[in-house]
Amino acid sequence: MTANSSSVQHLSVVMTTTSVVDGRSVASPSSDGLEYYFQCAVVVVGVVGTATNALILYALVASKQHKKLVLIVNQNALDLCSCLFLAITYAVKLCNIQLTGWLGYWLCMLILNYNLLWCLTIGAVINLPIITVERYVKIVHPAWSKNGLKKWMIYSAAAFSWISGFIYSNSVTISTSALVGGVCYAQMFYTSRIAKMVHGIYNFVSFYVVVLLIFILCYWRILVVIRRQANIMARHSAVAGSSIAQARSMRIQSNIIKTMILVSAFYAISWAPVAVYYLLVNLDAPVTITESGFYSAQFVSRLYICANPFIYATKFDPVKCIRVSLIPCKKTSEQPVESIEITGHRTVATRAI
Repeated sequence: MTANSSSVQHLSVVMTTTSVVDGRSVASPSSDGLEYYFQCAVVVVGVVGTATNALILYALVASKQHKKLVLIVNQNALDLCSCLFLAITYAVKLCNIQLTGWLGYWLCMLILNYNLLWCLTIGAVINLPIITVERYVKIVHPAWSKNGLKKWMIYSAAAFSWISGFIYSNSVTISTSALVGGVCYAQMFYTSRIAKMVHGIYNFVSFYVVVLLIFILCYWRILVVIRRQANIMARHSAVAGSSIAQARSMRIQSNIIKTMILVSAFYAISWAPVAVYYLLVNLDAPVTITESGFYSAQFVSRLYICANPFIYATKFDPVKCIRVSLIPCKKTSEQPVESIEITGHRTVATRAI
C-alpha cells in the first residue's frame, strides 16, 4: 500500500515537529533509549502473560470448568493469544528488520502496525461484556436462562468475539497503514479528516463507554439480586441441609461474579488513559503529551492482558485449587473441593477435583 502525495507531505510536517511513536505522533523530542526499554518491557510482559494465561487455561480444563464456563475460557484463550502476539510484535520491532519487498510489506500490514495484536485484543474486549450479559441473564433471569439460553448461543457468542475482532481490526488498520520509505506507519492515512474523527469517536464509544456502561448496569443489578438471595437464605436457615447446599452454590456464584468484577474494573482503569488519548489524537485536539507519559499509558494498557491471570489465580476458586495442587508440599494438606453450579433456584453438586 502506498500513500498519496498529500498524506506523505502532511506526514513530513508532523515528523519535523513531533516524534512518531507506536504509530502515533507524540509532541516531545524523540528518545530512542526510552523507546527501546519500553519495547523490552512489553516483550517481558507478553512472555509472562502467555505463560500465566496458559496455566489458567490448564487449571480451568483440569478442574472440569471449561464446559460450564465457556466464555471465561474463551476470555483466557483470547488473552493468551494477545500476549503471544504482544511479545512477537515488539520482538520484531526490536529486531529493526529492513522493510523491503513483499516480506516488508506484510510485516508492516500484519505485525508492525499491530494488526494481529489488535484483532485479538479487540476480541477480548468484546468478550468481556458478553460474559457480563451472560452472568446477568443467569442470575437476574434464571427461569428464562434455563429454557432460553442454549449452548449454541454461548458458543456463537464466543466465536463472534474472535470474528468481529478480526474484521474490525483488518478493515481499519490495513486501510490506514502504509509502508513509506522503508518505515511502517500505523493508522495514519485516513481518506479524510472527517473519517478519522468518526472512527475515533466510534472506537471510544464502542470499546470503552458502552463496555463500561454494561459493566456498571449489569453487575449492579447482579449484586442486588445476590444480596436479596442471601437474605432469603438467612431467613430459611432452619432447614439445615437445604441451607448448606444453597450457601455453597451462592459462594461459587459470588466467587465468579467477584472475579469478573475485578477483571472488568481493571480493564476500565488500565485502558482509560489510552482510550482518551486515542480519541484526542483522532479529533486533532490541541493536546500535548510527554513521551514518558505516552509510554506509561501504553504500558499500563499492555499490562492488562498480562495481569488478568493473576486475578484468576488468587480469586477464582477452581483455579486456586489447581494452583495449590501443583505445589508438592500442599498436596497432602488440601482436601477435595466440590463445585456447585446454580441454575435458577435449583442447585446441582458435582465433584470438580
